[in-house]
Amino acid sequence: MIISWSMKISRFCRQPLHRYCLPLLVFTAWGWPAAAQTTSLAAAVSTHDDIVVIGSDLPLPPGTPAYGSAVIARDRLAGDASGRVENVLRDVAGFQQFRRSDSRSANPSAQGVTLRALGGNASSRALVLLDGVPIADPFFGHIPFSAIVGDRLSTVRITRGGGAGAFGAGAVAGTIELVSATRRDLPDVAGSAFYGSDDAAEVTASVSPDLGGGFATLSGRFERGDGYFTTPVDQRGPASARARYRDWSVGLRAVAPLDAQTDLQFRALAFGDNRTLRFRGADSSAEGQDGSIRLLHRGDWGVDALAYLQARNFTNRVISSTSFRLTLDQRATPASGIGGKIELRPPVGAAHLLRVGSDIRVAEGQLAEDAYSGVTGLVTARRSAGGTTRTLGLFIEDDWTIGRLVLTGGVRGDLWAIAGGYYRERNPAGTATSNQQFADREGAEATGRAGVLFQAGAGITLRAAGYTGFRLPTLNELYRPFVVFPVTTEANAALGLERLRGVEGGVDLSPAPGITIGLTGFYNRLEGAIANVTITPNLRQRRNVDAIVARGIELTAAARRGPWSLDASYAFSDSRVSASGVSAGLNGLRPAQTPRHALSATLGWAPVDGPRLSTTLRYTAAQFEDDLQTDILPAATTLDAVAALPIGKHFTLVGRAENLFDVAVVTRNQSGSIDLGTPRRLWIGVRLR
Repeated sequence: MIISWSMKISRFCRQPLHRYCLPLLVFTAWGWPAAAQTTSLAAAVSTHDDIVVIGSDLPLPPGTPAYGSAVIARDRLAGDASGRVENVLRDVAGFQQFRRSDSRSANPSAQGVTLRALGGNASSRALVLLDGVPIADPFFGHIPFSAIVGDRLSTVRITRGGGAGAFGAGAVAGTIELVSATRRDLPDVAGSAFYGSDDAAEVTASVSPDLGGGFATLSGRFERGDGYFTTPVDQRGPASARARYRDWSVGLRAVAPLDAQTDLQFRALAFGDNRTLRFRGADSSAEGQDGSIRLLHRGDWGVDALAYLQARNFTNRVISSTSFRLTLDQRATPASGIGGKIELRPPVGAAHLLRVGSDIRVAEGQLAEDAYSGVTGLVTARRSAGGTTRTLGLFIEDDWTIGRLVLTGGVRGDLWAIAGGYYRERNPAGTATSNQQFADREGAEATGRAGVLFQAGAGITLRAAGYTGFRLPTLNELYRPFVVFPVTTEANAALGLERLRGVEGGVDLSPAPGITIGLTGFYNRLEGAIANVTITPNLRQRRNVDAIVARGIELTAAARRGPWSLDASYAFSDSRVSASGVSAGLNGLRPAQTPRHALSATLGWAPVDGPRLSTTLRYTAAQFEDDLQTDILPAATTLDAVAALPIGKHFTLVGRAENLFDVAVVTRNQSGSIDLGTPRRLWIGVRLR
């Protein structure tokens, strides 16, 4: 496998654009002899389980809480009524996908994530990492949530605000770090089987054997459902269809200790996802194969080195809402990503945690689609488009502990490039009607962040931070037009970078044992924000506006008393567009798809070795569908519930209820044409532990 990786990276690096891939090739070659030592050294590690948790990450820098981080534990990740990680992430104030749908009924390309009301289009403005590896689609930037399973994770850490560390380019709204389950989290055999409304089925299974001093985990999930009608009853037509879905994923993770403080970690993931939205034939699919190798050393010289590869594809068929004929067949969008990093933590004294490193990301992809006449059903045009983006960064960060005071700060320098962009169109006879080759662009960006954390005593912690960041436009934004009938949104190969400046301050309180409260105020300004700007009623284009300015407060609270627990989160976000010139009509308006208020609260009852109950209340305030604020999505309040009853030593009977009171959640409103989110759905199943 490692030799195959080396060959792939070598071929990839032969292209002139990818000459910066040499560090990845060197690291992969370095990892091969290290892997050969695994068998001989494993026995030496098996006696040191009390020293290091095999498969765990490097220690968390002490200054991380200065940036207002939040943590979601493993029990919660595997205990949501929907079984979807993206819905669990909504427990954190300010987390938002472009639409209110989850990965069963949303178009995959709309599943970008952001924080702090910095939205406005479907791209991810938050950096999402899985064991340090960026997992966003290389072409679209969306997150493959259907392939992320809560049972495979140990924790999630969300840090709001611009990032400066590894892969910080792109973390303009924050960073979401998904951490895989360690050996102590994983039973030897685990699984679950659920049956739910709409003839839905969900099956998961995993085996996690010990291998010498390390372990491996092979896991899989399959789910399907006939889905519900996203179209309201009074708007359904002869072609209206349920939001059917069918997806699967298979993951393999292996951790081999090289010595008492060093792990070699390997990960592979393959997934497929098929969905139908609104009309018969309006089908989309996403598939991917990801692989990564990582070396972690926790000694005096801490080392975190990794390399990864991604292969993705996406298809989508658009059906006319008037003729119900196929109007667009996005038949293939193959994309690949390659990247890696090396981070060193040199021993500079007990008071400092210094991190120095470099990272690289390269994304390339292309679109192939056919346009059809909604009247005759014949092909009217054949199009292709694509290109490449690249970032190469150097970073340095330090956390300095001075008694009860922690100072943290870091800087990044990035080289970036957008290259090879093109758009071609041919008529049905094969004659070229458009052949555009876009100029290559490149540049350099410097970003940084700084924070302070002070333990004031009496359960009071004060914190403050400031940061900058930037994000390259995705290949999707640059080169791929799309249609949500009847509205066409044009790409824009001239898009510039988004640049963030932000500050925040907050206080964390522990007024009594088992009770914590956090309050944060923030101000973020995203200059050059990319928005879908309306030109005519049925035509939009991606454009840079002057800025999106977001200010607000975030409140979190947690309480534990005996078997009872309460976790709550509230965000108030006053987000406004600053625009001039051709986009002046947007000035002072709220960005599309950004609510002012969001609330989540989970009440749980979990006695030791007994039944468990939990309910989750979520509220999302009204938001606007479009940039001109003509179509509104009403506020929605939903209640979910989960009940678990142990049966014998190894089994648990589980009942789940989504949207218990069957509230109508509007997810799209295009001039009165409406899509709805998940209605009441009931599940019954069993877990094996």
